Amino acid sequence: MFTGIIETLGKVTDLKHEQGNLHITVQSSIVQDLKIDQSVAHNGVCLTVIGLTDSTHTVTAIEETLNKTNIGHLKVGEPVNLERCMQMNARLDGHIVQGHVDQTATCTAFNELDGSWEYKFEYDASVGNITVEKGSICVNGISLTVVNSGANYFSVAIIPYTYEHTNLHNVRVGTTVNLEFDIIGKYVARLMQR
Repeated sequence: MFTGIIETLGKVTDLKHEQGNLHITVQSSIVQDLKIDQSVAHNGVCLTVIGLTDSTHTVTAIEETLNKTNIGHLKVGEPVNLERCMQMNARLDGHIVQGHVDQTATCTAFNELDGSWEYKFEYDASVGNITVEKGSICVNGISLTVVNSGANYFSVAIIPYTYEHTNLHNVRVGTTVNLEFDIIGKYVARLMQR
C-alpha cells in the first residue's frame, strides 16, 4: 500500500528483456534503505525488488504489467517516480494507493499558469473507471486532486514542489501516463452497477 507522495526521482540505468519480462535497474537515493523482496512503486506501479547494488535496485515487470502501464516505454536515463510502501504507523499524506495501475491515459493539454501547471488527460472510459471533481487520482504514482472531470477526461493542477520533484516536468501533450483510480470510487461504481 502506498500514499501517492513521491519520495524521490530515480534514474533508469539499464533495461533487459527476458522472454515476456522486462528487468529495470534504477539508480536512486533510497537504495540503501531497500531490501530484496520489498515493494516499491515505480511511476505508480508496485514492483518487487529482485536485485541490489550500492547505488541501484532492479525490479521485473511481467507482460501483464507491460500491457497495462507505461513501464515498457521507459528508456535508459529517464526519471522514474519512486515511493516505498507506507508504514502503518505513519501519516497518510496522499490517499490510499495500491500500486495497481488500472489503465493509461494520454496528456492532451499542458498549460503553464502563473506559478502552477495544469494538465488534461484523456483515457478509455469504456473500461468503467471514473473521476469526480475534487476527488483523488494517481498519475504516475502521484496522488493528485481532480480539478475538472468528464466522461473520458480529467485535469489536475500541479504546485511547483510537485512539478520539480516528480517526473511530471517531462509530461507534455502526447505523453502516456499510468492511472490508478480511487479505490473507494471503484467499489462504489461496482456496487452501483449491481
